Formats: sequence, C-alpha cells, structure tokens
Amino acid sequence: MSIDIVRGTNDKPVSSDSLTKLMSRETGFSGQLLIGFPVIATPEGPYPVDALLISKDKGIILFDLIEGSNAGDYRSRQDDSANILEARLKTHRDLMDRRNLLIDIHTISFAPGVPHLYSPVQDDYYPLVNPSSLVPELKKFEWKRPDKEIYEKALSAIESISAIRKSGVRRTIRQKDSRGDRLKNLEDSIATLDNDQSRAVIETVEGVQRIRGLAGSGKTIVLALKAAYLHAQHPDWHIGVTFNTRSLKGHFRRLIERFTLEQTGEEPDWDYLQIIHAWGAPGSRDRDGIYYQYCRIHDITYFDFGMASDKFGRENAFTGACEHALGQARENIQLYDVILVDEAQDFSPTFLRLCYELLGNSKRLVYAYDELQNLSGDSLPSPEEIFGKKVDGSPKVRFDDVSGNEAQRDIILKKCYRNSRPVLVTAHALGFGIYRETQQSSGTGLIQMFDHPELWEEIGYQRRDGKLEEGSSVTLYRPEETSPKFLEDHSPIDDLIQFISFDSQEEQADWLTREIKKNLENDELRHEDIIVINPDPRTTRSSVGPIRSRLLEMDINSHLAGVDTTPDTFFQPDKDLVTFTGIYRAKGNEAGMVYIINAQDCHSSLRNLASIRNQLFTAITRSKAWIRVLGVGNRMKEIIKEYDKLKSQNFDLQFTYPTEEQRKQLRVVHRDMTTAERRRLEQRQKSLFGLIKDIESGNIHIEDLDETAVDRLREFLMQKR
Repeated sequence: MSIDIVRGTNDKPVSSDSLTKLMSRETGFSGQLLIGFPVIATPEGPYPVDALLISKDKGIILFDLIEGSNAGDYRSRQDDSANILEARLKTHRDLMDRRNLLIDIHTISFAPGVPHLYSPVQDDYYPLVNPSSLVPELKKFEWKRPDKEIYEKALSAIESISAIRKSGVRRTIRQKDSRGDRLKNLEDSIATLDNDQSRAVIETVEGVQRIRGLAGSGKTIVLALKAAYLHAQHPDWHIGVTFNTRSLKGHFRRLIERFTLEQTGEEPDWDYLQIIHAWGAPGSRDRDGIYYQYCRIHDITYFDFGMASDKFGRENAFTGACEHALGQARENIQLYDVILVDEAQDFSPTFLRLCYELLGNSKRLVYAYDELQNLSGDSLPSPEEIFGKKVDGSPKVRFDDVSGNEAQRDIILKKCYRNSRPVLVTAHALGFGIYRETQQSSGTGLIQMFDHPELWEEIGYQRRDGKLEEGSSVTLYRPEETSPKFLEDHSPIDDLIQFISFDSQEEQADWLTREIKKNLENDELRHEDIIVINPDPRTTRSSVGPIRSRLLEMDINSHLAGVDTTPDTFFQPDKDLVTFTGIYRAKGNEAGMVYIINAQDCHSSLRNLASIRNQLFTAITRSKAWIRVLGVGNRMKEIIKEYDKLKSQNFDLQFTYPTEEQRKQLRVVHRDMTTAERRRLEQRQKSLFGLIKDIESGNIHIEDLDETAVDRLREFLMQKR
C-alpha cells in the first residue's frame, strides 16, 4: 500500500512539507493526498482546503495545517472545513442515501511546530497532533461502510472533473443504445482524473514545468483546470493562457469559467486571468497576444504576419519576429506571474523563451505538448537548450534535479481518454507508414520515425516481442492501462472505424450527406457531435462547398470554422450547425463522429509526405467514438490496404526500427519543403527533364556537356545506389 501525493499550492509551506514527508514514508495507508486542494465555494467566498486524504478504507480525512506553535481555535476550523466539504458533496445525489452522505469525513489538526502535545488536547472528536502522534491518530479513523464506487464518485466530486467534462448542452436520449446514448455513457465514464492528470493540474513549482502527452490525454483540460486552480488560490496573480490554434480560445474560456464557478462560486476575474493569443495585434482586447504585448511594453517594432513573412520568410515568420523582439529588448519587463502554453509543439523554442522573459522572478512557465503531434521525432529540444544558461554556465532550467518529495516538473500523460485503442493505433500506423508497401528507393515503407525508441513506451505502448533498437524487429501494442477498454467496448470494430473508397467526388458527397442526416434524425447525435475534416487546408473551402449545399437542401445547416465564424470559434453549441473544417482549425477539438473526406490525398506525394500523413493522423485523433475515413480512386484503395494489414494484426504495430542512416534518408525524402524550396526544385526538374529530352533526341550530345560536371553527377548517382 502507498499514498499518492499531489503537491498543490497553499500559504502553509512548512506544515505542508512536513505532512508530505511523513506520509510519503508511511506504508500502512493507501489513497490520494491532495495538498492545497480543493477550493470550495461558500457564501463568504472561496474556501481553500489545506490538505485532504481520500482513501478507499478510511473515507475522507481533512487536514487543518498549523504554521508555528499557536494552534488557535482549531476546533472551529475543523468544524468549518467538515461542514463546507459535506455541503459540497451533498449536492451530488449519487453520494447520498436519503439525507445521509455515503462517505465518512474525518478532521485532524497537524501542528509540526509544537513539540509536546499533552493529553488534555487529545480530543477524539477534535484531534490535534504533531509528527510523532500523527500516524497513530490516523489509524483510528475508519469508513464504516467502504464502497469502491462511492469512493470514485467522491473523488470525481472533489476534483469537479465530472462537471467540466460534460457538455454545456443537455442530451435528450429516447432510444437506449443509440449513438447519442453510447456517447453520453462514454462522457459519464470519464469522471475522474488519473494520478498523472491530478498531479499536472495541482502540483505547482517555482520555475518551469513541462507536461507531455499524446492527443487525447487531456492536456488542454489539465491546463484549463490548472489555470482556474491557480487563479482561485492566488487571485492577485496575473495569469496568461496561450495557444497556437485560435479556435481554442472559446474552448479554454468555457472550461476555465465552468471550473472556476464550480470551485469558487464566482466568475473568473478576466483582468487577472487572460486567455490570450500567441501572436496578437493592435486593436481591441480580443486581438491582444503575448508577442504583441512584449513588443508594446518594450517599445519594439511589431511585425504582423505579412511584414514578418517579407522579412523572415513565410515559414519562419513568427520565429523570426520573436527572435527580433528578444534581440531588441534592452531589459526584460515582467508582465505575468504564470504563463501556461498549450500546443507547445507548434511553437519554436524562441516563443517559449519570450514567455519566460515576461515572467517574474519565480519564472512559473507551464508548457504542454504532444510528443506525436508532428510524428517526425523532431520533438521540442531539452529545457537546457530552450532556455539557455546562467552567467556561471549552469542551465537556467533543468528537470533532473527534483527529489521525490517535491512537486514534479516533468509530467507525462500516458493514458488516452479520447481515442479508443483501435482508433489511436490506426492513426499512428498511417502517420508513420507502418504497413505502407516497401519502397525500392529506401528499402522500407516507413515515412518517419522517432530518433529515440524509448518514446514509444513513454507514450503508453508496450513491447509484445522484439526489441526497441535500431535495426531490430519489434511488435508494439497498447495495454488497457493506457487505452481504457470502455472506450472501444461500446461498438464493434467495424463500426468504430470505417475506411471507404468511392469512384467519384459526387459519390463521396452523396454517402456523407445521407450519413449525417441519419446521425441527426436516427442516431440521436447533436450537430456539435459531428465534424467533417478536409485534410488539405488549401482546398478545404472548395471541397466542402458542394457537400454543404446538399446538406442545406436537406434542411441541415452547417458552418465552416474560422470562415463563417470568427477565428476564435470552432463549435457553435447555441446553434444547430454541423462543423466543417480544415486540419489546422481542427487541432485541439474533438467530436463523437468524425468524417475525413478526400483522404486519398494522404497516400502518395512527391513532396511533404510526412507533413501530409501528419494531417491524416491529426484528423483521425479528433474522434471520441467513431471515425469515417473517405476518399476517391486508387490512391484511397492503397490507404485502405494499409488499414486492412493493421486490422489483420489485431491493431499491433509490427516494423523494423530504422537505423540512424535510414532515418536521415526518410527525413530527406519526405521532408516538409518551403514554398521557395518547392519552386526551386520544380525549376531544376524542368531543366533536368529538358536536358534528358535533348540528349535523347540528339539535339545535345553527352560530349557537348562539361566533362567535370558529368563525372560529378555520375559519381553522385553511383553513391546513391
């Protein structure tokens, strides 16, 4: 047995530290010890709990922590904390038997600064203890009628996670086992945070904290909860929440608002808690951004996207703008107490450094990123590389100097709560090209691969056989611990995932519109349960136009995210609209039913194949339940062949881990080329084909060419064989 300790923030650091050290050594108890959590709404305002232990055999133990040697009126404080928590829990009907709470609540005051506590204060009803008497007193507590299900529901109520995960729109279910009913049950099942998520939300460090996890592991919810928690505990702190995908702004606001109201009974103070874009622009407050604020307060020239593209290149626009700003600042003006960055994989290290410089002396920067969002293995650099060195040459930020009793600075979320095992593994298989036909030029069908094999295990895969080593064959699978079974048990595999090839765009549109109509009229899905994604952002508007017109003829309204709406809006839950989107606006969002159209574009490409497969990976991982991958023609049939091979392997990943040399070649062959690089390559190819044609026709003879150039070309081609 052991206690999982989650170290939050409160104004009692000495007694909190003493309690965590004692409980971390104690093996006679089990459960979760939360320091500085929860914060409970009362008529007098937010009430922060000093510490709370919830256990399957003892129920709930509330700690009144005492700094110094004066215990004060600890009896009243114990009464207050018990009454406030009991009132909060009694609002949850599934924790009640008539008027009685089904989980026992105990209280205890812990005063590590009082060396001698005499018998008169050893009151069984109001225990007051120090380090030597804490454990014996805790052993007296018991839960008279322990119940595992009630324990889990109580933990959910304390975390408030059940309230924040539920949609703002109430579901009306008339048919048992309809898609709407199954989706509701799925949402209700994800009622508690796992230990890693709790730690990521509550544990607060002085300095930088990193949260890593794959799509669907709850990073956005964790950051929203963390922002709201810190705001409740420290209402005078200036907190910034920033991100890359603009359509996430409304989502973050809803999550933070809902959690803050649940915890404190009050609206967030948006002057102190800002949900802010990364780039920003002059104008209204809604247009503000981290980079723009940095330029404004340091009196530095601001670059919008057009100006930055002209000066630094389109693909390097934001990085170049941030580098310029950092180089021009004469001093670093501190604007925030905490900055939380979502989707950090979409930013260069330069933006994280800019955020770091905007922080006060405590440098509380929390950045979350997806280890697989770009699949290429070009993950963010180490914190030592990102944030640089101090004057003495030591790193400004490092994560390997944390003891077991401290709040964790590097947290990995292994469990996926959005995608079922088959859906997630399908996304990975297609993204990496695991079952793609072997290419003669490279000797493998793989498109990309991690440079560090251990990343597979860090994101929740396990080896079935083989070795995770270069040049070795390996078989990987996702166990139930990281891909919960209930996410796939609600529907057969062939309903969870469907890949369908059509002979024409018209057939694809006909099938899709009929299915959406059935989803809304027969399946009890709501409009906001459906997303239609076109992977290629360049063709989205033209590709979805005819489909939306057909839906309108069926009296089904829709909108194109970021085009028919503001860039900050993805769903419109107050309107009955099916959401169509390109891949970039889809990132960070999710729905029960996801349709991907024109997937054939993700099969073969002369260039940027890694980037194109990443688009397919991202689109598939938007699904909370069902995924439909649609495409046209022979290229779509090749995509289906890859899926069929995966399915025949029961969704295991079997491949030979490429060597360093092979990975370098994959990065060259499938690299993401800039517009200028593509244009230059096309020009060179035209010249090369023109030369070949002239030689074949006899207009030019080999002997006419520079001998040195011919020899160099011949030598180079022989090396590549």
